[in-house]
Amino acid sequence: MENFTINHDKKSLSDIHSTVQIPAKMSRWKRMFAFFGPAYLVSVGYMDPGNWATDIEGGARFGYTLVWVLLMSNLMAVLLQTLSARLGIVTGRDLAQACRDNYPAPVAYALWFLAEVAIAACDLAEVLGTAIGINLLFHIPILWGVAIAGFDTFLLLLIQNLGVRKFEAFIVTLVATIGGCFLVELFLSKPDLGQVARGLAPALPDGALFVAIGIIGATVMPHNLYLHSALVQTRAFEPTPEGKRTAAKYNFIDSAIALNAAFFVNAAILVLAAATFYKNGIVVTELQQAHELISPLLGTALAGTLFAVALLAAGQSSTLTGTLAGQIIMEGFLHFKMRPFLRRLITRMVAIVPAVWVLTTTGESGTYQLLILSQVVLSLQLPFAILPLIHFTNNRRLMGEFTNAPWVRVLSWIVASIIVSLNIKLVYDKISELLATSPSLLFRVCVFFGASLLGALLLYVALKPFLDRTIRAKTRKSTYTILEEGENIELDKPQYKRIGVTVAFSDSDKKVLSEATSLARQHGATLYLFHVVEGAGGFVYGGEAFDTEAREDELYLQRVADALCLQGIESKGFLGFGDVPKAIVRLAKEHQVEMLVMGGHGHRGVWDFIFGATISPVRHELTIPMVIIR
Repeated sequence: MENFTINHDKKSLSDIHSTVQIPAKMSRWKRMFAFFGPAYLVSVGYMDPGNWATDIEGGARFGYTLVWVLLMSNLMAVLLQTLSARLGIVTGRDLAQACRDNYPAPVAYALWFLAEVAIAACDLAEVLGTAIGINLLFHIPILWGVAIAGFDTFLLLLIQNLGVRKFEAFIVTLVATIGGCFLVELFLSKPDLGQVARGLAPALPDGALFVAIGIIGATVMPHNLYLHSALVQTRAFEPTPEGKRTAAKYNFIDSAIALNAAFFVNAAILVLAAATFYKNGIVVTELQQAHELISPLLGTALAGTLFAVALLAAGQSSTLTGTLAGQIIMEGFLHFKMRPFLRRLITRMVAIVPAVWVLTTTGESGTYQLLILSQVVLSLQLPFAILPLIHFTNNRRLMGEFTNAPWVRVLSWIVASIIVSLNIKLVYDKISELLATSPSLLFRVCVFFGASLLGALLLYVALKPFLDRTIRAKTRKSTYTILEEGENIELDKPQYKRIGVTVAFSDSDKKVLSEATSLARQHGATLYLFHVVEGAGGFVYGGEAFDTEAREDELYLQRVADALCLQGIESKGFLGFGDVPKAIVRLAKEHQVEMLVMGGHGHRGVWDFIFGATISPVRHELTIPMVIIR
């Protein structure tokens, strides 16, 4: 077994994984430049059309007083994106994969669903922003603009085929376009710099909480945490501690530069709205209204054109990164790979439906509030991405020497506490408002039930690692047979000829197979290797869903069996499908194994059920001896 290693984990964004080479003989500046790129793809999510709505709303209604919210959000974003990048660099897993690896299946699927809701909300903002940008530039009705936005993304997907670096260069060009437009806008608007500086002091006027949370949701975007942890793996850095340390350092610099550029854009939008609309007592309710008013107020038609061009560039750049984020989330949580254009079509249809419904029922005036609502939805999903990220990067077993320093832990939990507290306050206010205005008992029950489920999930995600440590720390009592002094024990020596082994295709398999082969040699037994295909197809169609994942798993399982046979251990591989415990039990009974060797995570008794472990339900169904390897 010394020469046999298990490394079957699916790579994040496998088609572009480690495709950007980092030659060792490069100068320091060239090496740093080779690492630059992922954070710029992430940064476009911080200046998408949803940000425009919340920033313009904040500036037009409250002047410069919410500049501090943007600054706080940016600092949060730098910290969280740095943690996301470190997770991907150190563990080789993106955030979605890490959630799947470390949470029970029901919890992982719930987190996947919430992440998909966030992607749809983000895509809604991109659809509306693109449609409004097209309307402002070419005077095409917004409803037709939404239809165009439903198809333009497929043309842009072709850019991905040019390679990672060209794709990143295209995104940077769009970001530079947005920044250049607002640099000119700021020059034309002549903001009060003293008021801008005073806006850095924390203050929350009446009615500003909803907008402030929208700004946080639009700035610290949850899907960007999944995206960044995958994009950093496109660099082919050395997988040594020194190589990871270098990659983490350069990616931090990349994040600091890119996200501060995004902060400049967001601050420019808010300051522009304050200097132009708040100063003149104008309440902005639509992006189109902002475009129409900005030219006469600033005295030049160039201002309106720049506004429209920047809006269109923001929508298009966010569309591209949203496609990648959706792919990462689906593949990471479900191990289910879908062709990018099909994945994009489904996500965009989910976004287009509410956009069309709002346009046909309330007209174009409803798009602005829909944009702000989409950003609040993003903010509500934030805790379900932030808490796992902090737990994973605090975990020494996962991160080793790269575990968060104590001051980073404290800072990250302060950030998480602020975001969670603001969201709880918002949810409480909105639920109270809904319950007070809705006479329907069924609606009230549904709202209460949904909020309770989300609250329970959030509590579970927040407390699970602490509960795990508490359980392991408890003193466990064992029952022994009391023998008289000098009394002998007569023990049987059982022989096992058919030993089952569960293979998860993870790093833990090496320990499991080492123990299993030792037992096989001792008993002269045949090993029966069991692996369960958990993909969506396996759950729905069972053994009939022999898709690409199943074929790859079968091929790899056979290679493992062949490798063991070469070492003199007779071995056979068998696949199961769908629910893991049920599939293992079925395979064990079907092949009449006399002993089962499994990998375990350390949960015991009732906690197996609470945390969704596989061992407990298998143990209850089988009567054969089981060996659990941790």
